[in-house]
Amino acid sequence: MLLETDISAIWLTLKLASLTTVILLLISPLLAWWLARSRSFFRPILESIVALPLILPPTVLGFYLLVAFSPDSFLGGLWRDLTGNSLAFSFSGLLIASVIYSLPFVVQPLQSAFVNLNDDYLEVAATLGFNPIETFYHIVFPMLLPSFIIAGALGFAHTIGEFGVVLMIGGNIPGETQVLSITLFEHVETLQYAQAELLAFILLAFSMTLLMLVYGILQKRQKRLTYA
Repeated sequence: MLLETDISAIWLTLKLASLTTVILLLISPLLAWWLARSRSFFRPILESIVALPLILPPTVLGFYLLVAFSPDSFLGGLWRDLTGNSLAFSFSGLLIASVIYSLPFVVQPLQSAFVNLNDDYLEVAATLGFNPIETFYHIVFPMLLPSFIIAGALGFAHTIGEFGVVLMIGGNIPGETQVLSITLFEHVETLQYAQAELLAFILLAFSMTLLMLVYGILQKRQKRLTYA
């Protein structure tokens, strides 16, 4: 049976993952498009920065973010002056950190899709007088909808399962930063293995259901396009 702290952690985890995914789906298409189409000298540098959370140990990334979010740093001090609150060990800091460490899981699928997009469609859109925004919403987005679904699902799932960065930035504050992975770890530390097993099963079932739903939708769409 779920405890009150477990339910609070589940709600906070879903809230964090949902907000992170929305923010990522707003900023990632522009970044992915630039990375896919630019020939700038700075492109490999920016690509490396975006991909860094994939190979960097979460505790290392969390440590540097913790330093950047401290009140003595420029970013942390500016945030405290504007809001009166500390960025470290707060939900706001956790949200910013989530966007950073889940960024490659959303940008890279979109970047690959943009690289493989046939330029003929963009040229046709240009001859029809579409501006870049109209081209994106009428041509690019409908054609690459599966890639957007996969990118969003990966970003959401990765945010839900993250532990190291969350612990470094948010700590373990009930109702503020205590997400599901932290609560699971706390149950193991206090030898509450039955509660830990229950939360682990919820995470496993949720992740499996999400992936089956996404791939099921993509399969139906592929069949519909094949027989259209």
